[in-house]
Amino acid sequence: MGFLTTTGRAFLIFLEATGRLMLFTGVAVSHCFRPPFYMRLIGRQMIDIGYYSLPVVGLTALFTGMVLALQSYTGFARFQAEGAVATVVVLSVTRELGPVLAGLMVAGRIGASMAAEIGTMRVTEQVDALSTLATNPFKYLVVPRLIAGLTMLPLLVLIADIIGVFGGFLIGVYRLDFNPAAYIGRTWEYLVPMDVISGLVKAAVFGFVIALMGCYHGYQSRGGAQGVGAATTNAVVSSSILILVFNYLITGLFFSR
Repeated sequence: MGFLTTTGRAFLIFLEATGRLMLFTGVAVSHCFRPPFYMRLIGRQMIDIGYYSLPVVGLTALFTGMVLALQSYTGFARFQAEGAVATVVVLSVTRELGPVLAGLMVAGRIGASMAAEIGTMRVTEQVDALSTLATNPFKYLVVPRLIAGLTMLPLLVLIADIIGVFGGFLIGVYRLDFNPAAYIGRTWEYLVPMDVISGLVKAAVFGFVIALMGCYHGYQSRGGAQGVGAATTNAVVSSSILILVFNYLITGLFFSR
């Protein structure tokens, strides 16, 4: 009975948390389509998510492409299929590694920042002060971050795709002695628009998830500095898990037979 009681209580807590998140998501999304819109705040969040995340995302993509070229070459050399390295690099980066790694990097940098900022405002009653000043906290705090995450992640991933493929090109040409023209030709030969589009769709979903989790956990934080710390951790962990879950679902949607 003890085991059943514990399991049932945990399940009810899970359902309660899921329902609370769904309600928060519904309210936040509904405010995305209703004025007023704080364009200055949206622009500031776009710069914070897109511009300031570019160095970490770019470096991650560059070294991922380089390592992928090296690993693919050593693996394919066993089957005398070294010519497939360029194709494997571009497909792996555009379909999977670009969006997933960029999403995880941005979740660590931006998701934690959002949760900490909103959580601090929550525990110091600045969020309540916004309501007192007739400013809707969802429109002022949540909507700019959701719009910025939804729009800037695809742009970041597109740049990461180019940098990642360039990293593979550097290794292929200058270390593995591929002909530059042949490497570029193999890169384009099997790349189709759907490979890039699927990665950009993933990036848009990941950007929404990161912003949503950061805002949600920050908005729900309680109990001072300890509550803000817990909200930050929960935002990063939940964002990372949901990125991997949605990556599987979207991959199945685009490429299942």
